[in-house]
Amino acid sequence: MAPDRPVEPSEAVEASPPEDSIESRTTELRGTPVSPGVALGPVHKRNVDLGQAALQRVPVDGVEDELNRLQRALVEAREHLNGLKERLADKVPAEDARILDVHLAYLKDSVFISDVENLILGEQLSLEAAIAKVVADFDRIFRLVQEPGLRDRAVDLRDVGIRILRYLEMHRQEEADEGAAPTDYILAAPELTIVDMFNLSGDHVLGILTEAGALTSHAAILARSMGIPTLTGITGLLDALEEGDFVIVDASEGVVRINPDEVVRDQYKGRVEAGAQGAGNAVPEWARRSARTRDGERVLTPASAGNLPEVQQAVSYGMEEIGLYRTELLYLVDKDAPSVESLVKHYASVVSELRGGSVTFRLLHVDSGLGIDRLYPARETNPALGVTGVRLLLEREQVLRNQLQAILRASVGTAVRIAIPFVTDTADLRRVKEILFEERLELRRRGDAFAEDVELGVVIETAAAFLGIKDLARESDFVLL
Repeated sequence: MAPDRPVEPSEAVEASPPEDSIESRTTELRGTPVSPGVALGPVHKRNVDLGQAALQRVPVDGVEDELNRLQRALVEAREHLNGLKERLADKVPAEDARILDVHLAYLKDSVFISDVENLILGEQLSLEAAIAKVVADFDRIFRLVQEPGLRDRAVDLRDVGIRILRYLEMHRQEEADEGAAPTDYILAAPELTIVDMFNLSGDHVLGILTEAGALTSHAAILARSMGIPTLTGITGLLDALEEGDFVIVDASEGVVRINPDEVVRDQYKGRVEAGAQGAGNAVPEWARRSARTRDGERVLTPASAGNLPEVQQAVSYGMEEIGLYRTELLYLVDKDAPSVESLVKHYASVVSELRGGSVTFRLLHVDSGLGIDRLYPARETNPALGVTGVRLLLEREQVLRNQLQAILRASVGTAVRIAIPFVTDTADLRRVKEILFEERLELRRRGDAFAEDVELGVVIETAAAFLGIKDLARESDFVLL
C-alpha cells in the first residue's frame, strides 16, 4: 500500500532474438501503474480505428431498419449498464459506482443521438458508419480543443459511441459464432476507458494494458476500486502484441512480460495462487507476520490510500494507520462539486474502516491539467507549479471550508490529522489555521458534534517550503516529506 511511483515508459527490450516460435518472442515493456497487482492470461486486443471505419451506405428502404437498430442498441446498452451497477453494488464504493450513472445519462444525450440519426437519414449511412463518423468527430475535438468543459464532453460522448459499437459488434459475433474474445483475458487497448473494462458477459477482465490513459480518469478509479491490475502509458504496446499472446501483467512493478518462458510463468503463477490463498484466509501469509526488527523493535508501517477498497485492504493486512489519505476522488468522479454531506459520509466511512486507527487526510490537491472546469476556467501553462494544492484552496475558500467541516464532523472520537498540500510558507499555514478555527466555531454554534483535537500539518513539496522548514515545523503539529 505504498504510494504509487509512476514508472517511466521505455522502448521494448528484446529478451531473445525473434524466431518463428511464439514462445521465443519474449518482450518486456514498462508502463505506469494505475492499479497494483499481478495477472496472467491471453491477450485480447481492442484497437478500433474509427477514422478508417467502412463508409457503408444503405438503400432508402433500409433507413428505417438502421434507425430501429440504433434504438435497440441504446436500450441494450442502458440495460447492460444497469446490470453492471447491480453486480458492482457490493464490490465497489457507492461513489465509484456512480461513474456508471454518468455513462447512463450520456446514452440519452440528444446531441449524440440526433447526429447519428441525421447521418442515417440524410446520407443513408449504415448505423455502424454513422456512429463511427460521429465518434471520430468527437475524438478530433478531444485532441484539439483546450477548453476543459468541451473536452470532457467530447470524451464522454466518444465513450457512448464506442459502447454502442461494442454491442453491434457483439451481435455480429453471436451471429457468426466466431471471433469472440476468450472468457478470461488481458485487455490491450489504445487508451484506458470504462467501455472495454468488462467482457461481453459483464465480468471484468483479468488485467488491463493501455498505451494512454490518465491516472485520475473514471476508468482508472474504477479499475482501482475493483482491484484490476492495470498499466498505462506503455509505449509500443499494440505493435508488440499479437492476439492470443500470453502475457504477465505485473502492475506493482510497472512491467508487462509478453510470451515469457515456462519458468517465469510458473513463478508468477505461484505468486497469484499464494495471493488467492491469502485472500481466502483473510490476509496473505507475509501480512500475518509481526512487523518487527531483528532485535524486536516494533515497526509501524502506515498505508497510503485514495479510496475505500485501499483502506479495507490496508486494514486486512494489519496496518493500523493511514499515513496519507488522498481526498481527490469525490472531486473527480462527478461533474458537480461534492456536497458537505457527501464528504462527511465518505470521510466517516474511511474512519469507520480503521476501527479506531488514526488517519491523515490530505486536503484536495489538484491542478488545472486535470480539466476540472468548475475549479479552473482554463488550463495553465505549467499546471504543476500553478494554482494547485493550498493555492487553489485559498483561492476557492468554500472548497477548503467544506473539506475542513466534513473532516471535523466525520472524525468524532478518532485520532485524525489534516495535511495541507503544496505549502510554500507560514502564511499559508496560518490562514488555514484561521479558517479551521472559524469552522469549529460555526459547528459549535450549530450544536453539531465534531472532533475537538485535530492536528494540522504541512506537506513539504516545494523548494521554498524546504528552505523554510524550521519555521513551518515550529507552527505545525507535524510535517510530511
